[in-house]
Amino acid sequence: MSTTPRPPRRSASPMRPELVEPVTLGTLREALADAGFAPLAASDGVDWGTEVTGISMDSRSVEPGDLYVALGGANRHGAEFASQVAAAGAAAILTDDDGVRLVEASGLSGVPVLTAGGLRDLVGPLSARIFNSQPADAPRPQLFGVTGTNGKTTTTYFVNSLLKSLGKTTGLIGTIEIVAGDQPIPSALTTPESPQVHGILALMRERGLDAAAMEVSSHAISYRRVDGVRYDVAGFTNLTQDHLDLHGSMEDYFLTKAKLFTPQRASRAVVCVDDEWGRLLAGKSGVETVTLATQGSLEADWSVRAVERVGLGHRFELHGPGVQVLQARTGLPGTFNVSNAALALVMLLASGVESARLQHALDTADPLTVEVPGRMQLVGAEPAAIVDFAHNPDALERTLASVRRPEEGSRVIIVFGATGERDQTKRPLMGAIAARLADVVIVTDDDPHGEDEQTIRNGVLAGAEEAVRTRALATQVLEVFPRGNAIDRAVAMAGPADTVLVAGRGHEVFQEVKGVNLELDDRVELRRALRRHGFSALGAEAVES
Repeated sequence: MSTTPRPPRRSASPMRPELVEPVTLGTLREALADAGFAPLAASDGVDWGTEVTGISMDSRSVEPGDLYVALGGANRHGAEFASQVAAAGAAAILTDDDGVRLVEASGLSGVPVLTAGGLRDLVGPLSARIFNSQPADAPRPQLFGVTGTNGKTTTTYFVNSLLKSLGKTTGLIGTIEIVAGDQPIPSALTTPESPQVHGILALMRERGLDAAAMEVSSHAISYRRVDGVRYDVAGFTNLTQDHLDLHGSMEDYFLTKAKLFTPQRASRAVVCVDDEWGRLLAGKSGVETVTLATQGSLEADWSVRAVERVGLGHRFELHGPGVQVLQARTGLPGTFNVSNAALALVMLLASGVESARLQHALDTADPLTVEVPGRMQLVGAEPAAIVDFAHNPDALERTLASVRRPEEGSRVIIVFGATGERDQTKRPLMGAIAARLADVVIVTDDDPHGEDEQTIRNGVLAGAEEAVRTRALATQVLEVFPRGNAIDRAVAMAGPADTVLVAGRGHEVFQEVKGVNLELDDRVELRRALRRHGFSALGAEAVES
């Protein structure tokens, strides 16, 4: 058995802390048993004193000292790469019974092989223990998690900006970027897996950050990417139709989101109760919960009142228990951004920030006016040219309702499509919404993935054309592709008082077509079209990140 502890291992990975204190396989076995998991099994002679300094589910990212978790995949089993990870310095391999047979068939020796059932359930707790990402006995960043269908990204940016205005050093984990302090963390992953999430949290702790904000999608919960993570404050925005290709029903979608609001995953919560799902969640939440109403006269602990449009943005009041009132503003377009801003404010209040201190930050720093890439991002003023991520019916309706300019005769011209190999039922719904709320609807391609582009467009067009016919609308419906041509057509039709909205892809810089990533940034295409047709554009004409 190992008798001489190794020093902390230095990692070159940007998604891990630089130094990790070694932990033995025996310690990991005990930690899982204490958490209620079945004991890890091993063949005779396994040295439980073997030290581990990292964890990976990807054979290509294994570093010396890693525990490699070999899972079965759709096409290949991770254990097929046992020799490769051993050569890379893996300290041990954890796999299932099928994986053990593959390792034995490879003739590999000298690397401990452990077995367990339900491997994916173990990755989060193992990652948390190996990286010591959220220690109970040492300082760590306060962690804010935001879930819901729409508004997650913007709310995390608001939380981050508010924290900075209070003098905090912050981190961000989201779909657009991952940042630790002022340093971006490069990642080839759209959604980090559990080892990366815990590695990033440990990195933020190592760098002494005060707090971090994180998007928590239903995919992240379903695929156990945030297992072992505990949020100091969890926030809920809303729940509308999306991701039914994964969940099957709104009820299942809701139950997945609700898993975040349990004592194992959160200390306290803030829930927006504007929709029925929020009200249901507030009643079912298993942790201390503060409620927020941003529309109408719903009863809640905190409520938004006196909303007033100022330029593209809004001023509003946030009323709380007793006589607490916060005066706030956001320069981002859309009343839904008032909701996002209010949620961010109440999450900070729930974390213990005093309202007077928060009001001082609102008065001196304007923290709720922050550019969020691809979220109501303004790239031109005359015409108003906006790129937004709205890619489901509710988001599209909210966005379209917020962008019409007050000038008489101004029009809204929208360019959008639908994603391939996703929930097909929302395509005609989105087409109908666009026809009802825009003056010109240009249907084009989004990310078709492996699906036929014409089939996708037909689904959207059917909804738009039926709405025009049954409602006797004057809306003009066009089909233009590829997407760059559609954006150019929209700008060519626009006048200075109009609004051109390009929706669906937001910050994305590649369009996936039959397995090939084609360079395409809606913001770049829109700027080019504006200048080509004699209008001015905001920002540089370059692919954004």
